[in-house]
Amino acid sequence: QVQLVTSGGGLVQSGGSLRLSCAASRSTFSANLMGWYRQAPGKERELVAVITRSGNANYPESVKGRFTISRDNAKNTMYLQMDSLKPEDTAVYYCNIRWGVIDAWGQGTQVTVSS
Repeated sequence: QVQLVTSGGGLVQSGGSLRLSCAASRSTFSANLMGWYRQAPGKERELVAVITRSGNANYPESVKGRFTISRDNAKNTMYLQMDSLKPEDTAVYYCNIRWGVIDAWGQGTQVTVSS
């Protein structure tokens, strides 16, 4: 069973930065798709960043230019650099990695942005 361990969340003031990490127990070299999602209270889980095996990244307009997803296959780790954070970015953030039919999720980490 693949395990993903998420870390890096916390409390930050508006305009600040945080970097989330997602460490996998399986090699990420062959991972097809790696992404970060978030879920705010009372809202549905939404995609905030995705990166393909070839390194192509995509973001929704709400975070484009502020968030950067990256992967380090040598460390089996994915990152989400979040800059210029806003109070509306407050949510629990989850990482997701897919290896073909294997679809693994991290445990979630709370990000709180104060105004």
